[in-house]
Amino acid sequence: MSLVIGVDVGGTFTDLFVLDEAAQRVSVVKVPSTRGEEARGFLAGVRRAVEHLGDVSTIVHGTTVGTNALLERRVARTGIITTRGFRDVLEMRRRDRPRTWGLTGGFEPIVPRDLRLEVDERTLADGMVLQPVDPEQVLQAARALLAAGCEAACVFFVNAHANPENERAAVEALRAAWPNAHVTASHEVLPEIREFERCSTATLNACLQPVVGEYLARLERDLAADGCTADLLIVQSNGGVMSRATASDFPVRTALSGPAAGVIACARIGEAAGFPDLITGDMGGTSFDVSLVAGGRAALAAQTAIDFGMVVRTPMIQIETIGAGGGSIASVDAGGLLRVGPGSAGSVPGPACYGRGGTRPTVTDANVLLGRIDARRPIGGGLLPALDVERARAAIAEHVGEPLGLAPLAAAEAILTVANAKMAGAIRLVSIERGHDPRRFAYMPFGGGGALHACAMMREVGVATSLVPRHPGVTSALGCVIADLRHDAVRTINRALADLEGGQIAEEVDALAATCRARIAGARMQLSDTRERIELDMLYAGQTHTVAVPVTRAQLERGALAAAFADAYRAAFGRTLDGLPVRVMNLRYALIGLRPAVDLALLAPADGPMPAPREHRPVYHAGAWHEVPVFERLSLPPAARIAGPAVLDQPDTTIWLEPGFEARVDELGNLVIARLAS
Repeated sequence: MSLVIGVDVGGTFTDLFVLDEAAQRVSVVKVPSTRGEEARGFLAGVRRAVEHLGDVSTIVHGTTVGTNALLERRVARTGIITTRGFRDVLEMRRRDRPRTWGLTGGFEPIVPRDLRLEVDERTLADGMVLQPVDPEQVLQAARALLAAGCEAACVFFVNAHANPENERAAVEALRAAWPNAHVTASHEVLPEIREFERCSTATLNACLQPVVGEYLARLERDLAADGCTADLLIVQSNGGVMSRATASDFPVRTALSGPAAGVIACARIGEAAGFPDLITGDMGGTSFDVSLVAGGRAALAAQTAIDFGMVVRTPMIQIETIGAGGGSIASVDAGGLLRVGPGSAGSVPGPACYGRGGTRPTVTDANVLLGRIDARRPIGGGLLPALDVERARAAIAEHVGEPLGLAPLAAAEAILTVANAKMAGAIRLVSIERGHDPRRFAYMPFGGGGALHACAMMREVGVATSLVPRHPGVTSALGCVIADLRHDAVRTINRALADLEGGQIAEEVDALAATCRARIAGARMQLSDTRERIELDMLYAGQTHTVAVPVTRAQLERGALAAAFADAYRAAFGRTLDGLPVRVMNLRYALIGLRPAVDLALLAPADGPMPAPREHRPVYHAGAWHEVPVFERLSLPPAARIAGPAVLDQPDTTIWLEPGFEARVDELGNLVIARLAS
């Protein structure tokens, strides 16, 4: 068995990247996604990609099942058992508001108040158990939740991070009475101070356990029925992968896993191509996901909000998402303003040009009408034999052109102008607004639609170079194959640095390392090496927000930790507050199991002469038609150069090269786009 398959399920297409380790060959496949039945599209893709499923050794899956379930609130009915007096933590949050200004907007917690039940117990902040929990009260609460139709339960006790004794006792009693395995303990998911974040993360984990667990179990059953005994690994939101069992236990860690895999692939491709600093833009059928890679490493955040009030505190690659995908619907609002997204036509009914019942114009319809997408050769895996230009024209004319008094072509350009402005705003958010000059970075567009807008992003944001990967439409699937195993653990310290005894932090690191090693070993994967990352959340006494301080094992004594904190604080704020006591709040540990490296040279094109254009066709740009050459992108040899305007077609995407830009092919088959010298 020598085949490794990466599978990324998106809103419109399911993408597969297949690596034959024995033959050192790669192949790519795109099939339509089956929204609501993602497993069916997943299995259809695997069957199409591989003739004999028994040849597959590993399948690595980037999934949006958990994310979509949270966004659409299609989660399991869940109950919470909590400390008396704390049932409203989930609803009170941090007293933030959906809209910063004004008194509009509301919030509905994912678990209603009547399913948040209280029991008597109390652990103090220093870990002392003031009142033990009564197992009989827990059983009564469990019976009430089951009678109310709950499928999953979460036990959240205040200060369980300091001492989980009461929470362990309650979970033991609950699991003995609960009819399934969908029970979450807050200290197992997030043993960290701050009750709202711990409650939210643990509750969302419980809500997702039946959804994600049953989805993954079905995948394994159906694969086994087809003779596939491959190990199934799942991409985490931090860009690493975990075993199927770990994903079922901690499904909240799969949030944004598909986009995270894409960022990991971009980082590896960019570093190999000599561009370690990247802004990535994943444009699929539903959304545009933006992230930043500096020095070859993706930026990680300690927490994120999937939607307002739905906070997940687990390491995640920093990704900003907006509704600007190929299927994003264009409309004119009551004030006469043209808007694009956030609503999407998805794959069913899809854009108007699909001819499957969609009547609203989308970004894809605009690109088709303007000739940038070849209606005769739609990308993907047989979703449609051809696209309907006239349906696209009619939808744009009715819903955008007529309300704005524009001809269909001008209306189509207006749609793309608005979409480009939204995408440029997302790029500025991850770069300029976080202190990064975008001119220092290369832009890497991927996803099915990203390369259509690469030149526009260069104009809008000011980046000098775009790097289009060899297979943009399946970059996230490639990231699944590239990603390493990873397990993260955290422990609250909450002590003054001066009070820490010698070796105490090192002992805590050893304890977390043992937990992570057990999880990594459980994945049963061949690894070339392991690496660890240690980070402390530190702050000055009296402060609320912490600074992340990366350290090595050699820096785990007080003097070295103080120096490391001073360096990190100075880098963040330009100064230190000398004389103030320093506190250590949390210890974070990550163990990374390095999988055998994928040689990106496998993607490189063959040497040969520069091919002639496949054809010439008209493309509408800046108010005029241009007769442009159309090239088969994958047939271009290394060092090939093409000046815009031009179109480069390939099965998984289309690249639109505007006038004034030039593209060259590098040794790995990437397309490097730059402005032509004036």
